[in-house]
Amino acid sequence: MKTAPDRLAPLSAGRLLRIWRDVAAQEENETARGLLCNARVLAESCFLGEERLFESAEAVLEELTAGEMETLVRRLAGEETALPAGVNAGFDPERFRAMRGERG
Repeated sequence: MKTAPDRLAPLSAGRLLRIWRDVAAQEENETARGLLCNARVLAESCFLGEERLFESAEAVLEELTAGEMETLVRRLAGEETALPAGVNAGFDPERFRAMRGERG
């Protein structure tokens, strides 16, 4: 993430529901719907000073990875999470090789 927000402003439950309904009416694919909903929420919730950090949901999608988006959404929900450091700590290279049928 180029610039991290210094403030997250949670949206009301009503606003979250309106975002979800709007996106659900336009997108059938569950994965795309999740990304689009999260991007809209983050566009309205992430601030740098008094200014929104992102102009739009599209700006969120262009700048953040899915992992960064998930971390910020979890923070909005009140979870104490650190931003990803660019490496998946849960990735197990040995398991990956085994799944591909390779030997270490």
